[in-house]
Amino acid sequence: MSFLMRFCTCVVNVLCLPLHLIYAVGLYALYKRFFPCWMYRIAKNMNQRIYSKKKELFLNLPEFKNPDGQLTILEIGCGTGANFEFYPPGSKVICTDPNPHFEKYLEKNMGENDHLKYDRFIVTCGEDMGSVEDESVDAVVITHVLCSVRNIKQTLREVHRILRPGGAYFFLEHVVADASTWTYFFQHVLLPAWCYLSHGCEVTRETWKYLEAAPFSELKLRHIEAPMMFLVKPHIIGYAVK
Repeated sequence: MSFLMRFCTCVVNVLCLPLHLIYAVGLYALYKRFFPCWMYRIAKNMNQRIYSKKKELFLNLPEFKNPDGQLTILEIGCGTGANFEFYPPGSKVICTDPNPHFEKYLEKNMGENDHLKYDRFIVTCGEDMGSVEDESVDAVVITHVLCSVRNIKQTLREVHRILRPGGAYFFLEHVVADASTWTYFFQHVLLPAWCYLSHGCEVTRETWKYLEAAPFSELKLRHIEAPMMFLVKPHIIGYAVK
């Protein structure tokens, strides 16, 4: 299968030459403006598909309120705010995303979730959260984002830094499939095209290995099959405590 996979990947790469050229001359940056609009349109449908999984994921969020009873959540790669409806009432939410064009959709979604307190929107990537103080938040949320960050290890370092002792990082990420499956085959073959269409998302990452190596005191992680298209069906879900 490995030879066939390499051959098919080369074919897809050739077919993607126009996309490679568009990226090389800088025109791909225009897609950055339209990507939030597309995500806003599909977010509700995606939430319906994985509603039970997200409900399960965030069930324990209230347990991580600080001694004053306040829960401050920082979401990395917040996008359009698809997770807001799952956050406990009264939570203070800090949103970050490297794409500034998400902000108008984010504010609209926050208006529809007035059970939350919107703190601010920070334009930054997960690897560089320098504008957020050490040990300043009770919970960090990252869902379907570690597939596209440039450096998973550095992103997790930043998560650990900004979490208060006893705080928790909640995650839901699609990952690479088992190597014996056809899903694994197509994840690798279609990767060149998928990366362009999904704004840098890589479906071949073994994200769980980075979580297992991170310096959290406790890790609750499960592999699941999410009710999504086959390329992104393999998922990990859980939380890690600092």
